[in-house]
Amino acid sequence: MGPANAKDNSQSGFTDPVYIDAYRLDGTRLWRIDLGRNSRAGAHYTQFQVYDYDGDGRAEVAMKTADGTVDGTGRVIGDAGADHRNSSGYILSGPEYLTMFDGRTGAALQTVDYVPPRGDVASWGDSYGNRVDRFLAGTAYLDGARPSLIMARGYYTRTVIAAWDWRDGRFTLRWTFDTDSPANAGKGYDGQGNHALTVGDVDGDGRDEIVYGAMAVDDDGDGLWTTRLGHGDAAHLGDFDPSRPGLEYFKVDEDSAKPSSWYADARTGQVLWSTPACCDNGRGVAGDIWSGRAGAEFWSASDGALRGVTGNNAGRKPSSINFLVWWDADPVRELLDGTRIDKYGPDADTRLLTGSGVASNNGTKATPSLSGDLFGDWREEVDWRTTDNTRLRIYTTRDMTDRKIYTLQHDTQYRVALAWQNTGYNQPPHPSSFIGDRMSAPAQPLVYVR
Repeated sequence: MGPANAKDNSQSGFTDPVYIDAYRLDGTRLWRIDLGRNSRAGAHYTQFQVYDYDGDGRAEVAMKTADGTVDGTGRVIGDAGADHRNSSGYILSGPEYLTMFDGRTGAALQTVDYVPPRGDVASWGDSYGNRVDRFLAGTAYLDGARPSLIMARGYYTRTVIAAWDWRDGRFTLRWTFDTDSPANAGKGYDGQGNHALTVGDVDGDGRDEIVYGAMAVDDDGDGLWTTRLGHGDAAHLGDFDPSRPGLEYFKVDEDSAKPSSWYADARTGQVLWSTPACCDNGRGVAGDIWSGRAGAEFWSASDGALRGVTGNNAGRKPSSINFLVWWDADPVRELLDGTRIDKYGPDADTRLLTGSGVASNNGTKATPSLSGDLFGDWREEVDWRTTDNTRLRIYTTRDMTDRKIYTLQHDTQYRVALAWQNTGYNQPPHPSSFIGDRMSAPAQPLVYVR
């Protein structure tokens, strides 16, 4: 399932159609949702989530909609004839909706007003309408048992995050976090968002938090912490240091007056180490890619070093800075970049796979359509689109492993990370426990199915 046209038309004429298609694995299309002329195509604008929100064993599909959206059964949402585009192509007027669709048929089940409304366009970072259309989406177990839908707007100045429950065929707004609210204004939560979010139980209370760039929001919608280190393109949440309790967080920054990257305690936001300020640091990766050192490694575009969990120089910097995949027989993760998979080594990287007839997405970010433990043996599959854009092709490892652990999707942090992979500038999914060299057996996951 995915956008039929993923072109980012932030600088174009806004004429590209925006479709959401669902297919069987044999290539048969189940349904198509046409988002219509009042929705923008691109990584920043067209966010959707696919998840079983009501526990009936079948996934629903949630997304922002507008006048003229046509569901999978041909029914129109709002005013079919409305055209809210201005002379520059921006959509700065007209209603904005949130719709839940039936995953089997694409039928609209309920439509409500999108939270937050655009309001004053200039409050989101510019007056012409670019930054008002920066949306993020995710899924989180806010009560520790059942999933909630997360929909958000803004990250350069004002940020609003809305948490929704889908129960008994209807939406209920659980909470709204607004950096402009009296509870949050002046506390350093504004302007901290990334082009993506991540979700996990950072404080160990059994309920998920939303880590939104350089800040975190608690499961009840209250601000949890902010580093005030601002916007960036890449961030990673996981158990990167098995000798240290809890989760850690690695992030890169764009502000040349602030650290180019930093590593923090995910519970408190306390920065444990950072790299010097320098520039717009547009890439950064975290994961255990080398068995020669305990814990994960960290590297970024502007830093010449590969770093360990203490921030020390851990050796040769890898050849790519985009994505990761568990591919071969051991629990150390491999490098995924473009349509290639490489094994890191202290002296050189070794090519394991080069995809043929397939292409990656989002320009130099070179991400796959999806990567994750889709088949359930804890290694990850990679899903690339064919170069002619007519098929999706899934690659899986042929290496046998003697390591037996729960499937990664038993871990709810990893499971919801797969759900937000289609949002913004996605990063590799990370589970809540350490998987890598010298790992301990993960605890038995607690997953509720209702």
